[in-house]
Amino acid sequence: MSDTKIFLQEKDIPRQWYNLAADLPTPLLPPLGPGGKPVTPDMLAPVFPMNLIELEVSTERWIDIPEEILQLLYLWRPTPLYRAHRLEEFLGTPARIYYKNEGVSPPGSHKPNTAIPQAWYNKQFGIQRMTTETGAGQWGSALAFACGLLGLECKVFMVRISYDQKPYRRLMMETWGATCTPSPSEETQAGKQILAKNPDTPGSLGIAISEAIEAAVTDQSGKTRYSLGSVLNHVLLHQSIIGLEAKKQLKKAGEKKVDVVIGCAGGGSNFAGTAFPFVADKIAGAKIDIIPVEPTSCPTMTRAPFAYDHGDTAEMTPLLPMHTLGHSFVPPPIHAGGLRYHGMAPLVSQAIVEGLLAPRAYGQLTCYEAAITWAKTEGFISAPETSHAIAAVIDEAKKAKQEGKEKVILFNWSGHGLMDLTGYESYLRGKLVDYPLPEKEMANSLTAIKGLPKAEARKSGKW
Repeated sequence: MSDTKIFLQEKDIPRQWYNLAADLPTPLLPPLGPGGKPVTPDMLAPVFPMNLIELEVSTERWIDIPEEILQLLYLWRPTPLYRAHRLEEFLGTPARIYYKNEGVSPPGSHKPNTAIPQAWYNKQFGIQRMTTETGAGQWGSALAFACGLLGLECKVFMVRISYDQKPYRRLMMETWGATCTPSPSEETQAGKQILAKNPDTPGSLGIAISEAIEAAVTDQSGKTRYSLGSVLNHVLLHQSIIGLEAKKQLKKAGEKKVDVVIGCAGGGSNFAGTAFPFVADKIAGAKIDIIPVEPTSCPTMTRAPFAYDHGDTAEMTPLLPMHTLGHSFVPPPIHAGGLRYHGMAPLVSQAIVEGLLAPRAYGQLTCYEAAITWAKTEGFISAPETSHAIAAVIDEAKKAKQEGKEKVILFNWSGHGLMDLTGYESYLRGKLVDYPLPEKEMANSLTAIKGLPKAEARKSGKW
């Protein structure tokens, strides 16, 4: 039997991030500001520090990782690549399944890959306090961890349903020194307006983003900035370290090619971080199936249109070209809180438009079933978000068996579920149900984008 774990030494860590914006056959449409005009960097300055804005708008293929950031990443990187021997045996598949274990970071997920750089760039710019939102709590935990290491204050608005479902995530944030507030809250005008209309709302990432941005831009000292854990170009850039490490490890394992790359996708960061280095190979001619996976209750990629929309409910962000369910969308309270976002990263969306990606959606019962199979074979208890990727991996492995083909499948095991056991309890007690989004409900949420500028779905036609 070949090795179960493939390691890299610290000296082998990638020293540059990869930027897909440099290689997309059809460039991204620009974000738009008031009046439908393209956003300029200075318009983003009240929200983000200029050094991060420079990364956001960059079209350079490779961007150096500052040595000070690498020193912090060494706390857990490079992460191991695992071969899922036991799952392969259980499924009787000829496929070879590999997974990047991002659950070994201190907060337990892939999120610190961008939290550390964002906190570092903010500190370099003289910022003292960061605000953010979090769904399941993984991003909030990661930014709290990063701010704690770098001596910054951290304020987190946590989606109310997740705040109630996942108290230990909140306690993790508080342990690292952050302040965590359920969203919507009475602390912001955006939160007050939402609560006045619907005091029993479970909240949404769009609402929490509105509150976090408002808290940043209303600080008269100018020492507060907002931080986003997914969606934006610079966030996906930071996460590319996952796929770049995986490439080195697969080569070390003797694999000459990859046939399938899979990741769960809410805003797009862990999927993109794993997949984009392989999307570059596909653009260059490689034959790879690249599959982002989402919940059927929040079918942004599989059913929603490609359109210009706000990234938040209160319309404080610029208009982004993305697959969207409408910024007023409040998804059902599924346990995969990190996948309950109305939009998808523009870079991921454009890759879907181009035909480079093949998105897929699963119900939460299928995903928990896959997570239980995983726990009984590979041993690890997965985050509910990660279970969506596992469901697709199992389907692809079964497909390889039916076809009688040896395939190499890579996916990102994006985080552990040790703080998400209430969802497992609900599943094991038979209390969970699927929430496929009704067509009528989706049509209602999409009224939010009527009257906004149209986003042309431009593509090269090569895929």
